[in-house]
Amino acid sequence: MNRIVTGMLALGLAMTTAGLARAQDKYPSQPIKFVVPFAAGSATDTLARLLGNRMSASLGQSIVVENVAGGSGVIAAQNVARAAPDGYTILITSNTTHASNQSMLKKVPYDAVADFEPITRLGDITLALVAHPSVPANNVKELIAYAKANPGKLTFGSGSTSSRASGELLKTLAGIDMLHVPYKSNPQVVTDLLGGQISLFFGDVSTALPPVKAGKLKGYAVSSLKRSPLAPDLPTLDESGIKGYELIAWFAAFAPAKTPKPVVDKLNAAFREALADKDVAAKLLAIGIDPVASSPDELMAFMLAETKKWAKIVADAGIQPE
Repeated sequence: MNRIVTGMLALGLAMTTAGLARAQDKYPSQPIKFVVPFAAGSATDTLARLLGNRMSASLGQSIVVENVAGGSGVIAAQNVARAAPDGYTILITSNTTHASNQSMLKKVPYDAVADFEPITRLGDITLALVAHPSVPANNVKELIAYAKANPGKLTFGSGSTSSRASGELLKTLAGIDMLHVPYKSNPQVVTDLLGGQISLFFGDVSTALPPVKAGKLKGYAVSSLKRSPLAPDLPTLDESGIKGYELIAWFAAFAPAKTPKPVVDKLNAAFREALADKDVAAKLLAIGIDPVASSPDELMAFMLAETKKWAKIVADAGIQPE
């Protein structure tokens, strides 16, 4: 009797395994959902829609974008973590859910490593340090000198975690004291900066640079280690004397944990193809996103390094998790 039961179990397992293999071979056989943890019109949303449109053609299935905004991306991340690991629910997200939340929030109800399969990096956003014309400094060196001579006089606004962390990192590495002023969004920061209510702002180049080009704000430097192709005339903070300064916002794609490797590999290839498309790349650059692709393992290593970086920034700045 035991032999019969054992044989039936083995047969059932074999049939299940064969069924899963056939499903993977036919993937995708139905529409795919991209879950975005931010509102429609955000940079992450635009990225997801551009890539989804391109990938639907290469994968032969429609791709639907679902916006699940709120809670610093926690709700969206949880939804994807709990989804079936079949490749039909994908999280298109940023460093918020998979690097900064781990330090900025008291409790994160998902595990950024254990609950997800990394697929690929998608792109980076370089931030630009800009100032109101009344700030008596024409470059980073002069800005630091002024800040040291006038501790606490400069203010910097932020409407995102990356914007906040950029200012805090500058304070730490340059040894200066500035007052942080929180906002609900970066466009609101720009409005008050133009009005002179605050002194400085770290914002993505697509948001921060138009007023600089119009002569309404001063542009000092960018936050990446390499100069941005969207602002080639602006030096990096590293080359401006703040050695080791680097902080970028980034995007990546993740599937629920235990999604089969053949499915992850197929998605990785489709994302890479979309990011390499000249038309897609041009549209991404136009909104300040530099297309970047990676292997799943490279994304995992990058995410872990970024999480450690954020933890240090938060600790050094004395930021209290919310």
